Amino acid sequence: MNNATKKLQGDGGRFEGTTWQDLLDKETVEVPDFLREKSNPYLGDEDLSVDRYISKDFFDLEKEKLWSKVWQMVCREEDLPESGDHVVYDIIDQSVIVVRTNEGTLKGFINSCLHRGRSLRDESGTVGEFRCPFHGATWNLEGEFQGIPCQWDFEHLEDRDMSLPEVQVDTWGGFVFINFDHNCKPLEEYMEVMPEHFSRYPLEKYFKGVHVKRVMNCNWKVGAEAFMESYHTVETHKQILTFTGDANSQYDTYGDHISRSVTPMGVASPHLEGISEEAITRDILKLSGRMAKDSDEGVDMPDGVDARRYVADMNRGMFEEASGQDLSGATMAELEDAILYSLFPNFQVWIGYNGNIVYKFIPNGDDPDSCIFEVMILLRYPEGSERPDPAPCHVIPADESFSSYPNLGALGPVFDQDDANLPAVQKGMKASHKKAVSLASYQESRIRHLHQTIDKYLNA
Repeated sequence: MNNATKKLQGDGGRFEGTTWQDLLDKETVEVPDFLREKSNPYLGDEDLSVDRYISKDFFDLEKEKLWSKVWQMVCREEDLPESGDHVVYDIIDQSVIVVRTNEGTLKGFINSCLHRGRSLRDESGTVGEFRCPFHGATWNLEGEFQGIPCQWDFEHLEDRDMSLPEVQVDTWGGFVFINFDHNCKPLEEYMEVMPEHFSRYPLEKYFKGVHVKRVMNCNWKVGAEAFMESYHTVETHKQILTFTGDANSQYDTYGDHISRSVTPMGVASPHLEGISEEAITRDILKLSGRMAKDSDEGVDMPDGVDARRYVADMNRGMFEEASGQDLSGATMAELEDAILYSLFPNFQVWIGYNGNIVYKFIPNGDDPDSCIFEVMILLRYPEGSERPDPAPCHVIPADESFSSYPNLGALGPVFDQDDANLPAVQKGMKASHKKAVSLASYQESRIRHLHQTIDKYLNA
């Protein structure tokens, strides 16, 4: 048994010192079983070829055998409240219209006219029918063919099924997913442990408070992987080390499609020494972007008070006020830690009681060297009150920073720091003479898990 295997099987591959499980031991309320789980089998230490990120041949193989088979998050149900509301979802060279029908159901249609192939819809919006802008062939919201001008000239099509081809559509947590494969497993089965782990957080009851997207100059996997490990925090996000237990993080993988990372907050990084509890509290409030307050104004910590508990109790009170929900049974972990789940291949969502952040990375058209990064933040509103309208999607121009959009708050500068790295990763891999990347055995195990699942699809 090699050292990496011993390390992973022995103590979870942790940095010397406090683990996240040690912090859970300090909770004064019952800890949910799913937080106590540790699931990180040894996945190997082999290098990954840079061709997986920069090769057009590899990208084309993903197009053929991955994106055509996986469940993909398109939008929120709240984006489609009324009949005729629809979202156009483009993935590489495929395009789908997801629409709320007159019957109130959700359907997904291939966005291509059955006459001459023109896209039926160029953008999302609301319509009463789908009418091709080229010649006027028309379908109703259920995808049934309604006719075409000069119908007398199309007698040869009368016996054909002219209904719009459909894709699979399903929902979970208020999100709408599609799958091109009609033989795919059901979404809930595909999601493995995720629905159970999110049972305390009914995401379908929250509202979309922030929504942005922006082109990133890197492969979609380069982008996604930056959010699968906290290892880069020590160099890239130095400003948050005073309240982020980066090297104390726990990494878990479940089946083929689910992984998670848990990074404790309200504790200083093991890379630092001598950080006071008051400094931890003040910095997490000012710089986190996920706490109840975004300022340390009014903080007056008595001597001997633990920053993690102080911030959790502050969050508990303000989150209860925002939601009208009793959170007396919520753990400190659920009130402040970075608990991030990934659903293969590209959907990531945070667990917790406020500000559930959602990430999605998809290829930018047919280009292996760029992707589209999409961020949503789900917020609470008082139970029994009317749900606020969802935030519209704000497109940040590629030449503008995330910080230029003030609604992202403290998250904007963090994303800008990531954006400073990711195009350079893409460039550096192309210049590499090694032609491979080497991953940490434990802290980057979720990345290896991603690639092993990709290979299962590509080799199927």
